[in-house]
Amino acid sequence: MARILIVDDSPTEMCKLAALLEKHGHQVYKAENGADGVALAKQEQPDAVLMDIVMPGLNGFQATRQLTKIPGTQHIPVIIITSKDQETDRVWGKRQGAKDYLIKPVDEATLINALDAVLQG
Repeated sequence: MARILIVDDSPTEMCKLAALLEKHGHQVYKAENGADGVALAKQEQPDAVLMDIVMPGLNGFQATRQLTKIPGTQHIPVIIITSKDQETDRVWGKRQGAKDYLIKPVDEATLINALDAVLQG
């Protein structure tokens, strides 16, 4: 069982991802925006973060950059999960430190495989 932080401003997406992760035995933490996500990651030290991009205030690219660059959270792998399907977005997400970049709606097998890969290092 891993501890996973979901950062997404969509209640529907948050519920869907949380249910899927809990079904696979993971403990879920939730944040509705990038700033809260960074703060919660510092506090709870999750095993991985699932990050949306388009959010009010601190967006997912900015939050990912903060999490992957600052001491205390730089060891936590971030997987971006977004509807932004442009190659430039993928490249930019990876440059911010994301370990993977998945497109919504993400299917269960793809998500679990990506999560397993980052959790195993």
